[in-house]
Parts: sequence; structure tokens; C-alpha cells
Amino acid sequence: MTGFFLTFEGGEGAGKSTQTRLLAERLRQQGHRVVVTREPGGAPGAEALREFLLFSGHELSLRAEIFAMFAARADHVDTLIRPALERGDIVLCDRFTDSTEAYQAWGRGEANPDMLRLVNALQDQIGRSPDLTLMLEVPREVALERLAARGGRTDRFEASTEAFHERVRRGFGDIGRRNPHRCVSIDATGAPDVVAEAVFATVAGALASRRV
Repeated sequence: MTGFFLTFEGGEGAGKSTQTRLLAERLRQQGHRVVVTREPGGAPGAEALREFLLFSGHELSLRAEIFAMFAARADHVDTLIRPALERGDIVLCDRFTDSTEAYQAWGRGEANPDMLRLVNALQDQIGRSPDLTLMLEVPREVALERLAARGGRTDRFEASTEAFHERVRRGFGDIGRRNPHRCVSIDATGAPDVVAEAVFATVAGALASRRV
């Protein structure tokens, strides 16, 4: 594969969707072919699973939820991400496996070792990891203000308890510490254009080193 696979991660209200859009615009201005996508979702079948997982009101067992997340991911990778990378495109994805580890294994599973092993085993089957992951970090109070201002439908994870979101935060921190070669922390507290400059500086360096 000759493309470049970049993921944005972080808790609710961190600005992932905004920064994905701003980065895509800037990369396209420089002549890059860019595919923007998200998880869960990104392909028709995966989007149907997203609707069920986030908004149906039906809660699966934890193991079943992890398998459902990876079913959506397998469809997403097979039908959109892998073909784009094989064409040499840059793929920007709002969430990937790190979110499953943080939200399901840490948030719901409270870092249960069996659930962590399950996520890692399923990721091995997917067979594609990001080349670079930007972890957007904001204080919880800032995130709550942004979510309130955003409006729209509230998904079942956004509506979870503060204890759940604290476990998710710890999960992302653990992932970043274990993967320093891939994960870069970005302070996303500032205005979108300020954060976008920090994002672009990091991505430009990574692309230059890969000669993309």
C-alpha cells in the first residue's frame, strides 16, 4: 500500500470532525487526493450498524458490541479504506480501533483484560493499522460546553455517565503511552484554526518523512 492512513481519536467534543474537515481541505489545496471517512460507519453496511449501535436504544452485551464494531470496521476497511490506500490516497478517519478499545474495553469493560485481548485479536484480523493517530485532548468541561452548543441527536455514548467518560479518557491515555511511534497528542482546547495549525504541522512532518 502506498497511501497514508491517518486517524483522529479522542473523547466527545474534542473536535475530531472539525479537524478532519480542515485538514482535508488543506491537503487537497496542496494537490493530495484525500478520502474522509468515519467510524463506526464509512460504508453503507457499516453505516447501518452505526445507526443501530448509537441510536437504536438496544444495548448489546459487551462482547457482542465489540464484535459488532469490528463487523462494521471490516466492511469499512474492505470496501473503502484499503482500496483508497491502494490507489495512493490519503485516508482521514474520524475514529478507528483505538476508540473501540477506549469506549468498549475501558469505558464499558473497565479495562477487563479479556476484553482488551479481544479487541487486540480482532484488530490483528483487520490487518490494517493507522500510519499516524492524532489524539485530540480537551478538558471535560470544555467538551461538555461544545456538545451543548452543537445540539443534534445525542448518542448512547455521549449520554453515558461521567465515570464512563473518565475511564474512556484513561483508556486513550494508555493507548498513547503504548504506541508512541504512532500516536501524537494534540491540545485541542483552542480555537479550531489554532488547533488546525498544530494538526497540519504534525501531519506535514509525517508525510514528508514518508515522501507522500
